[in-house]
Amino acid sequence: MNPSTAQARVLVDELIRNDVRHVVLSPGSRNAPLSIALAEAAAHGRITLHVRIDERSAGFLALGLAKGSGQVTAVTCTSGTAVANLHPAVLEARHTKTPVIALTADRPVELYRTGASQTVDQHGVLGVDTLQFPIAERRTGQNGLWRSLVCRAVATARDTGPVHVNVPFREPLVPDGDDWVEPIDGRPFDMPWTRVDPRSTTSVHAADHLGPRTLVVVGDTDKDVDDLAERAGWPVVAEPTATAANALRHGSLILNAGDLPAELTPDALVVVGRPTLSRGVMRLLATTPTVHVLSDAPDWPDPQFAATHTSTDLVLGEHEVDPEWSAAWRHADKAAAAAVDDLLHREPWPTGLHVARDLLDALPAHAHLFLGSSNPVRDVDLVATPRPDVRVHANRGVAGIDGSVSTAAGLALTAGPAFALIGDLTFLHDTNGLLLGPGEPRPDLTVVVLNDDGGGIFTLLEQGAPEHAATFERVFGTPHGTDFAHLCAAHGVPHTLVETADQLRRALTAPNGMRVVEIRAKRAELRDLHSRLKAAVSTAFQ
Repeated sequence: MNPSTAQARVLVDELIRNDVRHVVLSPGSRNAPLSIALAEAAAHGRITLHVRIDERSAGFLALGLAKGSGQVTAVTCTSGTAVANLHPAVLEARHTKTPVIALTADRPVELYRTGASQTVDQHGVLGVDTLQFPIAERRTGQNGLWRSLVCRAVATARDTGPVHVNVPFREPLVPDGDDWVEPIDGRPFDMPWTRVDPRSTTSVHAADHLGPRTLVVVGDTDKDVDDLAERAGWPVVAEPTATAANALRHGSLILNAGDLPAELTPDALVVVGRPTLSRGVMRLLATTPTVHVLSDAPDWPDPQFAATHTSTDLVLGEHEVDPEWSAAWRHADKAAAAAVDDLLHREPWPTGLHVARDLLDALPAHAHLFLGSSNPVRDVDLVATPRPDVRVHANRGVAGIDGSVSTAAGLALTAGPAFALIGDLTFLHDTNGLLLGPGEPRPDLTVVVLNDDGGGIFTLLEQGAPEHAATFERVFGTPHGTDFAHLCAAHGVPHTLVETADQLRRALTAPNGMRVVEIRAKRAELRDLHSRLKAAVSTAFQ
């Protein structure tokens, strides 16, 4: 057995012993030892292997697999530019602490700076910690080293998010026998080489600085504060991807509709996770005197530099409750809901707001929903009624639109049948997510594409104002005119064009395989519609 084969077999075996169950592979030459070892492990039922020809889509598929399973997932590729194509997915994983291992093959160091093909310095190229493997040699004493490094990589991914494992391989790169210089077995009973305990947490007593007029803002997080907020009498404003069963229906819309009246203005905020969607939340963070951030990360989220306290947990203890505070927010929420329903009832279907509301309402119980960045996640945030029985996901770490189809496919492959609501540009950014080989596991995924032929999000931003109309359409609107039915047909993916709300509801049955549902909307009315929505809500609860 050559050194590259021995190292790859040990590495794959130790990943499995550390409960890595899914690996995504992009084919190449330099990662051949890993590819063969993974294929052998998959053939023996020890691991589920996914193959994608595009490294960028592969990275986002691994991201989705990790999000859906909650477990460490690896993606492996060859050397050179292939590694750089993992960067967008690794960035997203970094900012959401999603446990992904980027397992990259490399050329041996003696080829650096020689002009050798597909050779670059890969250390640090992904912007996260690089765990550099030593190059394998024909000598004893390496088995424990290799296995220990794998355990460190998995523990890092579980604790802090993505890690880059860079493995240089010398030729030969394919198996040439089974004899090695020493036993390369792992621990008995398939145990990991090193078992790592999770970090401890710290708690702070809320009564020390948080009074009854506290508002809870929950961003992109799995941290559950429902019980704390309910016992304290604190209203909860939550983004769609939050774990918050008792959140206000239109809390974000109320904060975005204008200045808060006195009866809704908080004395303190508890911020959980990373709020990223709402300018209203950002304004509130900048003006509230006490801001307590709950975060497990040492680099706690605080983009307004407003945090006065931070901890990993809160203990309520003796605490005063103001029933008028929570009642005022419930009244405002009810008034906002009536205003939304009235406006959308009078507005012709479809708009992005209609689709967001109707889609979430029609999803089957216990569904998983992936939301594309830009307008879809914001539309759901503004007008959809939260459903505790639907788990909502989005790539909100760095909020890019790339890789969304692949991320949603990864969710469907691990969490179960899933749906996605994305825009047309987001869809076009990852059409390779539709590209599946004949032997690959097929996700049960329905992708709903709201097609307004360009960048609808920019219509709502400063550059969408009438005074910028002369330059807007070419450099921000970016119409493309793509025929999605033909594009889907080229990939063998069923396509349905939906024109009414009833047709949308019928299209949202439990997914069986991958399909695309297209809804065509117009961008021209978006700015005026959102302006009228905020005005209606602002006057509703004053």
